[in-house]
Amino acid sequence: MSKAIRGVVAAIATPFLETGEPDLPSLIARAGRLLDGGCDGLNLLGTTGEATSQSVEQRIAIMQAVGGSGLPLERMIVGTGAAALRDAARLTGEAARIGFSAALLLPPFYYKPVSDEGMLRFVETIAEATASSPIPLYLYNFPALSGIAYSPKLVALLIRHLGSRIAGLKDSSGDVAYAREIAALSPSLAVYPSNEAILLSARAGGPFAGCISATANLNAADCALAYHRGDEAALERAIRLRAIFDGLPLVPGIKAMIARLENDAAHARTLPPLAPLEAEQLDLLLSRYAAPNGREGALQNARRA
Repeated sequence: MSKAIRGVVAAIATPFLETGEPDLPSLIARAGRLLDGGCDGLNLLGTTGEATSQSVEQRIAIMQAVGGSGLPLERMIVGTGAAALRDAARLTGEAARIGFSAALLLPPFYYKPVSDEGMLRFVETIAEATASSPIPLYLYNFPALSGIAYSPKLVALLIRHLGSRIAGLKDSSGDVAYAREIAALSPSLAVYPSNEAILLSARAGGPFAGCISATANLNAADCALAYHRGDEAALERAIRLRAIFDGLPLVPGIKAMIARLENDAAHARTLPPLAPLEAEQLDLLLSRYAAPNGREGALQNARRA
């Protein structure tokens, strides 16, 4: 199985045409710029990529387009989670066939409560369906949206039954103590919090492989300086840029900033149920970005990415 990506991973946003279909050329071009501009890897079709708002066919079309683009798939983790088991298995199988480095699995997110035994059956079935091409499986812990947590007990159960197929976890809970507890379950488990603030700890040999961050769409160059060179000032700039989204819808906000900085309307479009920022929200975001503490280093980051 492929090695875990270490360092800065951007949860890349998906641009859309006016028809609601993914803008594949724009996505591929943006992915290349992010990889050249400081990102060690990309998380394709995650929350920022609006994966759960897209059909299975749309998600496969994105995977196939990226797979045929010549971009380095060993530097890409792809989200394959779905509420329906067969959809999740199909998406994970396609990710394996194309050659992505890992598949990121949301838990099935409709029925609640869900027992650990039910979750084990779900993930075991996906592992069995891809046994001939055993792509590493990463768990995606985002209970605020999925409503189901990958508890330490559940992660330990999955590792016990599936061994090295459970190769990593992305944590978007914001609970660093939880992420540390998960990392302690196995030295081979690659754990990625969603906040750039852990990058210096990860660089110093801490328990994390790096971060998978939505705002790395915009601050990748500073994140890279922090992780690869230990640049504390760069990390402070990256964290300040992240803060301009406080209190605003994060995915529409990220997409609005990409669209402004790259003059690309496709990046401002969102799929329902998400909506673009309202005018006053956009004004607030742009004013924060223009302020010295928000803007410092941000334009340079955006141009490099």
